[in-house]
Parts: sequence; structure tokens; C-alpha cells
Amino acid sequence: MAWQPTHKQQTRERILSSAAKLFTTEGFDNVSIDQIMHNANLTRGAFYAHFTSKSALYSEAILASARNSVRSLPNGFSTCELTSAYLSEEHVKGLNRRCPLAFLVTDIGKQDEQIRNTYTRIFQGMINMLESSGLDREKALQQAVLMVGGVAIGRALNDDSLLAELLHSCKNLA
Repeated sequence: MAWQPTHKQQTRERILSSAAKLFTTEGFDNVSIDQIMHNANLTRGAFYAHFTSKSALYSEAILASARNSVRSLPNGFSTCELTSAYLSEEHVKGLNRRCPLAFLVTDIGKQDEQIRNTYTRIFQGMINMLESSGLDREKALQQAVLMVGGVAIGRALNDDSLLAELLHSCKNLA
């Protein structure tokens, strides 16, 4: 039986989804190609039909993860709505989405130029989104750093009351 015309793209999307989930929770070095493919219910051999290397997959997976985070936003969102959703306990705990800007901030600096270029493009996209909501460039940069930093630090905390205080403080400043 022949594959459906969309089979290859669907398989690629399964791999990207699996990789995005595992990379944002475990980082690049703690995830193997075998783990990604097992999580996608595919064999390791299928990996090489779609990606040239783990690094290439990482770059595409963080881009896909960022796109999915943006798609989850309501149409016509305000800066306040974006900030509130981003600086939420649900986001910090990775319940609904895992923005690679905050979830991978310490991992990216150890990666190759291609991956760092992708991360830079995602960060620039966040700044552009904030600018398009009415902030000037400097305020958009400040807001982006506050949001990413708030979530990244929040992920490291093990005190729920301190986390709530941190998120509340970041929202107020934003």
C-alpha cells in the first residue's frame, strides 16, 4: 500500500513535536535521537529521511515550538494579555506551552551558530510582536527581557509562594 501524499510532512511534524517537547524539558545534551524517535513512535532510521543532524533538528524544533506558542495567543491580543499569559504559573510549569526563549535560555549559549541564530530570530520575533502592539523599541526590549527572565528564573525556584511573588512583581513592572 502506498503512503498518503501528506505522510512525509506528517512524520516530520511528529518528529518536530517530539523534539520540541523533549528539548524544552531536558535540553540538547540530555536528549538522544533515539529518545526523540521513540517518543514520536518512529524508528531511528526515519530520522535521517527528515534531518541531517541532531543540531539541525534542534534548530527547527525550537522554531516550531516558538511558532506554536504564538499560535496559541488569541487574535488581536494586547501587550497586557500577552504579558499576563507569558508570566503565568502555567507557563512556568510548562503546562500549556514551553517558550524556548525562557525554557532553553541557558542551553542555547552552549550550542552552535545555527542554533544561536535561530534563537536570535525567535527573540527578535518577540520584540517585533511587542513593537507591533504599540511599544517603542527600547520598551519592547525591556518587556521581552523581563518576560523571558521572569519565566526562566521562575522555573528554577522550588518555593511556590516566591514564584507567585516573582510573577506578580514582573507583571506589575511590565
